[in-house]
Amino acid sequence: MTTDRTTARTAIRLAPAGWAGLAVGTTVAAGAVAGGTLPVLLGVGVTRSGADVAGTACVGVALVGVLLPADGRAGGEVARVRLVADRALVALGGTWLVLALLGTAFRAADAVGRPVTVLTGRDLLAWATELAAGRGALLTAACAAAVLGCAVARLRDPEAVPIRIVLVGALLGMLAPAVTGHASTSASHEVAVTTVALHVTAASLWVGGLGAVLVLLGPRRRLLEAALPRFSTLAGACLAAVGLSGVLTALVRLGSWAALVTTGYGALIVAKAGALVLLGGLGLVARRRLAAGRTPVLRWAGVEIALMAVTLGLAAALSQTAP
Repeated sequence: MTTDRTTARTAIRLAPAGWAGLAVGTTVAAGAVAGGTLPVLLGVGVTRSGADVAGTACVGVALVGVLLPADGRAGGEVARVRLVADRALVALGGTWLVLALLGTAFRAADAVGRPVTVLTGRDLLAWATELAAGRGALLTAACAAAVLGCAVARLRDPEAVPIRIVLVGALLGMLAPAVTGHASTSASHEVAVTTVALHVTAASLWVGGLGAVLVLLGPRRRLLEAALPRFSTLAGACLAAVGLSGVLTALVRLGSWAALVTTGYGALIVAKAGALVLLGGLGLVARRRLAAGRTPVLRWAGVEIALMAVTLGLAAALSQTAP
C-alpha cells in the first residue's frame, strides 16, 4: 500500500510536465495542419502556448489558495499547502514572464517579416506600443511580473498580499492577449470582446483549477474532500460558460457554418468542440461520483486534464490562425 501511494504521488508530481508538453505539442501540430510556417510554429506557437500553460497554472494555484478551508479546520496542513502554492507561484510566475517576453519578440519579428535575431529595438517598440496585440502582450508580461512579485512577497509574509489579489492578477494576464487580438478587430467588437473575455476567464479557472487541485490537494485527502465540492460547483458553471461563449465567438469570427469545413480555423473549432464534449462527459462522471460520496475521482481527473491540455493547445493555435 505504501509503495502504491508513493508511486501515485510521484505520478502526480510529474504530471504537470506531461500536460505542458501535450499542450505545446498540440499547438505546433494544429498550427501545421492549419497551414502555419515552421518559424512561426516554433517561435510564436511554442511561446504562446507555453505562456498560456504557465498563466493558467498560476490561475489554478491561486484558486486553490482561495478554496482552502480556514487553518483551524485542518491544523498546519493548510499552512504547508499555502507555502507550496506560493513557491509554485514564484516558479510559474517567473516562467510566464520569460515566455511572455520571448513571445513578444517572436510575434514582433513575425509581424515585420524579419528573423528574431535581426529584430531591432525600434521594430519591437513599434509593434509593442502601436498595435493592440503588442499592447496586450506587454500587459500580459506586466501581470506575470505582478504575480511573481506578489508570490515573492507572500513567501516572506503570507499576509502581505491576499491570495485573491494574485488570482485577479493572473486572470487579467490571461485576458489581455485574448481581448486585444482578433476579437478587438472584429466587426462585432463589443460582442466579440465580451464573449472572448468570458471564455478565457471560465477556461482558465476550470483548467487551471482542476490541475492545481489534483497536484496540490490530491495527496491530502482531508483538504481534497473540503475543497472538491466547491470546485465541482465552479467547474460546472465554467463548463457552461466556455461552451456558450465558444459558440458565440465562433459565429462572430467565422461568419457562416460552411467555414467550419472549408477553413483551417473551422477545423480547429470542430476539434476543440469535440474535446469540450468529452470534457463535459468526464466532468459529469466525476460530479456523480462526488454526489454519491465516492471522492476518489482523481483517476478521472488525470484523463480530464490531459484532454484540457489538448484543448488549451488548440486554443493557442486558434489565436494565431486567421478564420
